[in-house]
Amino acid sequence: MRIPVCFRLPQQRSSRWRRPLLLLAVGCAAVIAAVSSCSARRSGTGQKTAGLVVASPHPLMLLTPIIQNFENETGITVQVVQGGTGILLENIRRYPDVAEYDILWGGSYSSILPAASLFESYVSINDGFMQPVYKNTEGTMNRFSDIPSVIMVNKNLLGAVQVTGYGSLLDPRLKGLIAFSDPEVSSSSWEHIINMLYDAGHGDPDHGWWYVDALCNNLDGVLLDSSQAVYAGVADGKFAVGLTFEEGGANYAENDPNIGLVYMDEGVVFTPDGVYMPKNAPHRDTAKKFIDYVTGYDVQNYISQVMNRRSVLHDVEPKSFLPSKDSLPCVAVDYEAVAANKQKWIAHFHDLFENSVKDIPYDGR
Repeated sequence: MRIPVCFRLPQQRSSRWRRPLLLLAVGCAAVIAAVSSCSARRSGTGQKTAGLVVASPHPLMLLTPIIQNFENETGITVQVVQGGTGILLENIRRYPDVAEYDILWGGSYSSILPAASLFESYVSINDGFMQPVYKNTEGTMNRFSDIPSVIMVNKNLLGAVQVTGYGSLLDPRLKGLIAFSDPEVSSSSWEHIINMLYDAGHGDPDHGWWYVDALCNNLDGVLLDSSQAVYAGVADGKFAVGLTFEEGGANYAENDPNIGLVYMDEGVVFTPDGVYMPKNAPHRDTAKKFIDYVTGYDVQNYISQVMNRRSVLHDVEPKSFLPSKDSLPCVAVDYEAVAANKQKWIAHFHDLFENSVKDIPYDGR
């Protein structure tokens, strides 16, 4: 039986939904701890206390309303540590015996699978309602949403260039106008590496590196440091195209006719992300409540109908603005093989990118 959580949808996205109170840097400048400004509690000493610490690469636009509603429904105060998937995973790996986080919320399945041993087994009470392919058969991998890789385009900057898939990005007119982030820190970029290797290799990723090499040459030495920099860069007119994830682009495309989404005609990989509990989490019981909460129907319906993020539940449909999954050329991936090769593939990408940078003439600046 489903447990209702009375999720309250915002009537409009005002600034208070997007700007929580920033509190503290953790690990490095790229990792920022935030907590919703309307619900932080204080102990008798005047210090804020948290009943749950959630680490997440998700954008604040997604994090803040869901965290606020979880706090309101449960009375549990949440501290959010925001950063790239790679950075957050490294922090968990560095302190396996004394976990800094109770939850890692986000990070694609293929990014987390190689590090599955860092996480505690727990199967959400909502697992029975998941689409069969997204059930937590591993014990540690509760799925949260279903995410396809897409190309986001700025139509004004494209001009006469037609973008239909990965092949279009090799057009010399796009040199230096392609937004892509480092796949070592961005799980959405890592998903694109997987997608392009399978597409260019016609199902054999070992034969797809010719395309990655060619793409690196057209990046013209530009490699961004976060997923957000990709979709924001395209929306702001800094780049003509960006390799991103569906929600990152769709939230702009839905409201701006100059922004479009391209689902690669060579094939699209859908990879779920998840919500995971690190081993030795200090608040395990509370962490389980959070996993159950965000995988429940009300939150899943919210991310689908408000945030342009596809649910993993079998009975929650995507917004009509998005194409149906059945209408797209979906690509199957061997995730075990991908996990086994992740570090090698990322290192090879870095080698190709660095070699492409060596070939760029020095302009004296």
